[in-house]
Amino acid sequence: MRLIQTTLILFIALLAGCSGNSNDALHIRVDASQKIHTLQGGLGASWHAISKEIPLNLEGYKYLPQGSTPRGSAYGGNPSVTSKEGWKQVTDHASWLGLNFIRVEMSQRMYESERRQFDWDNEEMQALYNILDWCQENEADVLLQQMWRYVDWNAIPEVHPLVSAPKSAEDFVYSIGTLVEHLVNTKGYSCIKYFGMTNEPPGGTWGSWWEYGGEEGSINDVWKMLHEEFTERGIKVLISGPGWTDMPPFEEEKLVFAPYMKSIDIHSYHGVTPAGEENLRKWAAWSHNQGKPFFLTEFGNMNLGWRGDNPAPKTFDAALSNAQDVIRGLRVNVDGFNRWSFTNRGDLDGQWQLIQTWDRDKKEYLADIVPEREAYYGFAILSRFFSKYASTVSCDSNVPDSLLMKAALLSPKGELSVFLVNLQDTPVDVLLEVVNLPEKTMHIYQVSEEILARSEYEMNAIETFSSRKSKQLLLPARSITTVSSNHLKDSDNGIIVN
Repeated sequence: MRLIQTTLILFIALLAGCSGNSNDALHIRVDASQKIHTLQGGLGASWHAISKEIPLNLEGYKYLPQGSTPRGSAYGGNPSVTSKEGWKQVTDHASWLGLNFIRVEMSQRMYESERRQFDWDNEEMQALYNILDWCQENEADVLLQQMWRYVDWNAIPEVHPLVSAPKSAEDFVYSIGTLVEHLVNTKGYSCIKYFGMTNEPPGGTWGSWWEYGGEEGSINDVWKMLHEEFTERGIKVLISGPGWTDMPPFEEEKLVFAPYMKSIDIHSYHGVTPAGEENLRKWAAWSHNQGKPFFLTEFGNMNLGWRGDNPAPKTFDAALSNAQDVIRGLRVNVDGFNRWSFTNRGDLDGQWQLIQTWDRDKKEYLADIVPEREAYYGFAILSRFFSKYASTVSCDSNVPDSLLMKAALLSPKGELSVFLVNLQDTPVDVLLEVVNLPEKTMHIYQVSEEILARSEYEMNAIETFSSRKSKQLLLPARSITTVSSNHLKDSDNGIIVN
């Protein structure tokens, strides 16, 4: 039925064009002079530093983590820090993808497994430094995320330390202040722009990592204390939160902690629907009215598969869903996006990884790190051309969303990228017109499941044209197309900011 409906829409549009009324043909008009919103972030993927496989040891606790793999895939995806060649391969992929807004994940156990005993030199901290070194050198912005604490010394009695709220909030905020001072002042990581103190706490449609058990307490009080800790220490890194999931409805009455945050972020894992887009619009509008950026700091699509080593998250179906999420977010002024995830073992809660670092059968790291082809290129066709701090510009069209998703970005230096996602089972023929842009050569890049099946595929421009002339584009069925004034050959790294 969907194929018949799509074909009928295209046939009607074709008839309209042949009748002499070209205004009725499928067209998109991008006006580079009409800026809508300037992003305060960019596009990247979650990159965690956690590697220790700590047994859960559930005995003796009344309040327990949920599920058999409660930490999910947020650890173990990076090579050993002793493998310089492995890390070079990983960072080369990050450069090629052009990741420029990255949620870097860690746990308190990494740096303070015992109260006031800070360890800055262990293997996991070295992994963190490797990630931050790349971000610093490549001007990628970092939202540093403490996923959980997982320390016995500050856990509430009867609550498992993985999910426990801190027994002593004073110790908790002191620990974070010490960590951030070490990273920013001692290590000199100016790339760290934001800090999140806990992952997906209660407040959204699902929550964990902040369990009080039978005790009284409020996470809101701790955000206030962390704000005061940062202020007292003179820390300029901005506190971000609440990090709720999954596409939590905007309910202003719940946001009593907002005065203590300088950035707002949430997660989405069922694909951004039209209703979800409207919800994001409310979140973004409210955040901007508060003078704060609004980020989607985890996104993916659980509807395509979740538990175990399900490969669905790395398929081209997932890439199409993710591209749609980014476009819907851009249209409602989301400031930055972070895909789950860059590195991932892929054998815990689905294969979310962009690159293969782990042999799931042998349970060991791979010597040769290669792309998860469909996920990697399906993300790269956006990320490589997505400049940090770009502005959305007018992208008017008579093409319905049901046929084609579209958005346009103008980089700080005036380079234009137009993203087009055909979700249908048939090709779409559309006329692209660009106005109010100094004459530039536009380059067309495309991916689809069929295109990526070609072993010789490289992400090179398939055609060029002048921005002064309208261009008829044939968008393959179920495909992602980028039209950009940035000329990137497959051998070039992606854009961070331009």
